[in-house]
This record gives sequence, structure tokens and C-alpha cells, in this order.
Amino acid sequence: MKRNYLVFLFMVGLFLSCNTEKPKTQTRAIPRTATSSAKITFIELGSNGCIPCRKMQPVMRAIEEKYAGQVEVVFYDVWTKKQRHFAYDYGIRIIPTQIFLDANGQEILRHEGFFPQEEIERFLQNRGLKPKG
Repeated sequence: MKRNYLVFLFMVGLFLSCNTEKPKTQTRAIPRTATSSAKITFIELGSNGCIPCRKMQPVMRAIEEKYAGQVEVVFYDVWTKKQRHFAYDYGIRIIPTQIFLDANGQEILRHEGFFPQEEIERFLQNRGLKPKG
């Protein structure tokens, strides 16, 4: 199992390094919607076909519900042609990668691999966010 995971990570790295296109922008920030009052944007860069990425889906939903109005959750499937550029824009090395941006769009945390909900919540609460209910 561990060998398969290492082969998977190698293949992802190879996939990402094979595309010689340069990203159009080198920005780490995403455009914020005028109606967004979120204090933190949680960006998940992964794929629907990646097992660790799929394990992050319920974590993202839980964070989105528990911190509604405070955290905006965004998912990019970097294995699709349409969203592949986000892998380059954010300079990711492996999937899943989580990037957290402050209200100004500045990166405040980056994590690679599966990120347990408890650790994400500890980070959010250390930034002054309060869970609902």
C-alpha cells in the first residue's frame, strides 16, 4: 500500500512537471467576490480521482458548514484541463494541497497531503474564528 502511494506521488509530480506551459499569472491570491465576508479562504487543490483528495471532501464540507460566513471553501480539480493552471499558479508539488488565504488574499498557511479536520479547526480558532453552534 505504501509503495503504491509513493508511486502515485511520483506520477503526480511527473504529470505536473511534464507540462512546459508557463502560468499566465504567478499570483497566490484569488479574486474575492464583492459579497464575500469570509475572513479566510480555504483552497483545496486536488482531483476527484485521487484517493487522499476524496478523503478531504467531507473535511471541506464540515469546515464550510461549521465556519459558515467566516471561511470560504474553494476546490480546484487540477487534473482537469480547465483547472490545471491552478497547480502552476499556486506552485503545488503534490495533491492534495491546501492553501489558506487571509481576507486580503495573502497566503497564511500551506499544507500538503491529507489535512485532518481537527488540525484545520485548531488553525482557524488560533486565527480568531469561532465555530457555529
